[in-house]
Amino acid sequence: MAESPGSTEDELSAGQEQQSAGSNPDANGSSEEAAAGKLAEESALGPDQDEPVEPPDLSSLGPEARELLDSMLVALEPFDPQPGTLSDLPQVTVDRQHIVDVCRTMKQDERFGAKMLLCMSAVDFPETLQVVYILQSLEPERTLVAKTGAPHDDPVVPSVTGVWRAADWYEREAHDLFGVVFDGHPDLSPLLLYDEFDGYPGRKEFPFYEYREF
Repeated sequence: MAESPGSTEDELSAGQEQQSAGSNPDANGSSEEAAAGKLAEESALGPDQDEPVEPPDLSSLGPEARELLDSMLVALEPFDPQPGTLSDLPQVTVDRQHIVDVCRTMKQDERFGAKMLLCMSAVDFPETLQVVYILQSLEPERTLVAKTGAPHDDPVVPSVTGVWRAADWYEREAHDLFGVVFDGHPDLSPLLLYDEFDGYPGRKEFPFYEYREF
């Protein structure tokens, strides 16, 4: 059956309106949300960018924390952040060469205002030593997490003492217990142990013996 000229014009007009709506940021959400979504999709690919991996589970984040994570992904895009969570806190993981720039951005960017290094710790995993930075914003009050890692045979991570002076003793402690060398730290002398102590008692490989009472 032949179509009337009017119906063809209506279809063309509808198609143009749909195409216009698709390019409108208001129709698809904010540009920041769109950019964060793109980063999340890219993070679901393996190192070769053609091997899908399981996306991170972000279900523990509330709406405000999820919005904060989206902002973090956009602000830190040059450093290839990988989204994640620490319990109900938004977390980004970056390569160690970027950790100082990431921490400085989190401190100076008004969207995050992480003026305080609340805590910092190292964790021994089978293939890597991870360093976790718990960051605190005071106004508004909220907590964010940054994470990086280094292999056991090259446990070097840049120091963030130039961003937060409070990192001084945290990094010395991680050096004592896990053997992480913080490049640029002013003084990595022992904090908990002593110079002649052999090994790193925070690592899983360190031998512990049963308690014996004499």
